[in-house]
Order: sequence, then C-alpha cells, then structure tokens
Amino acid sequence: MGGLLRQKKTSRRDWESVIRDSMWSVSQMREELNYAIYLSYEDLHACLKSCFLYYSILPKGTLCYAENIVGMWITEGFVHGTSRDLEELGREYYDELIQRNLIEPDSLYIDQRVCNMHDVVRSFAQYVARNEALLAQHSEIGISNKFNSQKFIRLSLLEIGGSESSELEWCSLQAQTLLRTLISVGHIKIKSGDSLLAFSNLRTLHVEEANFDKLMKFLQYISLVGCRSLSKLPASISKLQQLRCLNLSGTSIKYIHRGFSGLTSLRKLSGFPADMDGDRCSLEELGLLSHLMQLWISGLENVSSSSFATKARLDEKVRLTYLKLGCTMRLGDVGQLVNGERGISEKVQLVNQGEHLEISGYFGQQLPRWMMSTAPLGSLRILLMDNLAFCTELPNGL
Repeated sequence: MGGLLRQKKTSRRDWESVIRDSMWSVSQMREELNYAIYLSYEDLHACLKSCFLYYSILPKGTLCYAENIVGMWITEGFVHGTSRDLEELGREYYDELIQRNLIEPDSLYIDQRVCNMHDVVRSFAQYVARNEALLAQHSEIGISNKFNSQKFIRLSLLEIGGSESSELEWCSLQAQTLLRTLISVGHIKIKSGDSLLAFSNLRTLHVEEANFDKLMKFLQYISLVGCRSLSKLPASISKLQQLRCLNLSGTSIKYIHRGFSGLTSLRKLSGFPADMDGDRCSLEELGLLSHLMQLWISGLENVSSSSFATKARLDEKVRLTYLKLGCTMRLGDVGQLVNGERGISEKVQLVNQGEHLEISGYFGQQLPRWMMSTAPLGSLRILLMDNLAFCTELPNGL
C-alpha cells in the first residue's frame, strides 16, 4: 500500500479515495490473494502491468540481473519507444516497480541490479497470469498433462534436486507452439532430432545448466549461462539479425566464427571469448557492433598482439557503459609468470561515458595507462577489480 500511496498526492481526499475504491469488494478473487496488491496492480499502466506479471515467472532463487530482465521485457514488446532508448526506458519501468514495493532490492548487490519478489506478491501475479504463463518444477506431478491440455505464451521451468528421474523431456514441450518465452533452469532430456522448430513464435530463450545448442532466427534474447557442455556456437548464429542480448558466461565456448559481426542489433554481450585462429582474432568481430551497451570479454591472455584489440574499436562505442575484461593467469615452463596481456589491455578500454568497469585476472604490475589518468574515468560510478595478484598501483583519483 505504501508504494501505491506514494504515487498519489498527499491530500486527504486522494488517500481516502484509495480506501473507498470499489476494488476492495471484488468477489471474483480467491480469498487467499491480497486485495491491497490487487489495488496496486490496477493502478499500474498497461505496459507496467505486463512487466510486473512477467517478473513473477522468473524462477525463485535464481540470480537474474536487472539488465537481463529488461532485455526480456523488450523482446516481449512490453517496452515502447525508439529502438535506441528501449533499454533506458525498461530500466525506468524496473525502478518504478521498486518504488511501488512490488519488487524488493537485494542488499547484497549494488545499484539495485538484483531484486526479489515477495511470495505473496508472486502468488498474486502468477494467479493473474495463469492463462498465459506457467512456472513449474520438472518433477511436478501432472506437468506433462498441463502441457498437453493448455498452451502457454510463457513457460518457466525449474529443476529441483537434480536427479535424472526428475529431468523433463524436451519432446513433452512440443505442444507449446505459442511460446514466446522459454526459461529453463536445470537439465532437460534432449534426444537426437529434438529442436526449436516447433516454436516459431519464440523470442526469448533463457537456459541454465542445460545441454542445449539449437537456435532460431527470430530470437532477440539468448542466455546460455552455465551450459558447460556447449563448446561452440553454430556459424548460422550470424543470421539472428534481431538478437539484442547474448550471454555465453559459464559455457565452454572458446571459438567465434567469422560473421559474428553481423549481429549488429546486440546491446549486451557477456562471456565473449578472445581467441586466435592463425592470423585472425575474434576481437575483430566486435568492430561493427556499434550499439553495444554492455560487454564482457574473457580470455584476453590468448591475444598475441595489441593491434588486434584495436580492431574491436571499443573507443568508438559511445553507448558502452559497462565493460568487463577477464584474463587467466598463466605460468611458463619454469614457473615464471607469463605477462603478455598488458599491451592488449592498453588498447581494450572504456570510453568516457563508461559507468561500470570490471577487471579480473589482470597480472601486470601496473594497470593499463588509460586507467591511470582521471580523464577516461570521469563518468565511472562502479569499479570492481579482482585477482590482480601483482598490481601495485591504483588509478589516480580513487
């Protein structure tokens, strides 16, 4: 109620109008549902209602950052505006849900990037969305019957326990031809010949810890977090012209095909592996991705020359506000530290508009020169540095 009253004027009349609202006497609602939440829900704009209901299907207990959730909202068409401004507008929607106390920031994470939804609020939202969305456990009794008797637009599946007997079979989902969002956390039994071909409406695919490697051309959001059995992306990924978010963190992908630069709609790219293939470097594929707002590059120690890093053209990506650089420490034959990435990091840098910078595994004795000057860090709000074993000097002005 506090979140609802915050949206009203502070006059006695406006607050009393809330008390007198006819929705307090709605008789069609189940008794265990909260009428105050119903009143708050009805006060939302239509687009914000959709965002709120969508949040309730995110599996409880799984980590989902604000930017990922906003990406899902965008692909569902809940955020209306110009293509350039959708992420910013989506974050405003996210912040308003916080202000209305419909989602609660987790104090363990900075900048309200992670929120939780109270069980009472979640139950209400899932009830309202019951005809379009389903949140279920793999081992839930009668789950296959639900799939066969009702078609959902959004489906969220969570594996509890991790036993083989609880694994859901991919073929049991084939009747869900209307799916626009598929979220799966845990293993699914996938057999030879299983694919996404039945899901022509699918726009959002979020899978964790699954042996899943099929894609389709209309997807705008793909998260493959923790899918360790996935060792390569198909060359055809370059055909996903509408893809805005791709998360490869926690996979075994070490190689990027030529043509990746065709994903010119990408806004967020996580876990991108820096690799060498003869005289070609995967960083070159980043050059044409001018709309990137968030970028995480891993394996920078694999790049042999700083000239390849220059071809990533990060200094031209004026919308890039988040940059994470990851290196893996290597030892030579006699235990000497192999320090080959300083020159690379000198060329892979955050532009002046950058607000969030993370560096992990950097093992030079000094940070890159562009970090040591206060000018490039003028807009910086968040700086995280981890496993800098040999660094002895911090940037000026910290």
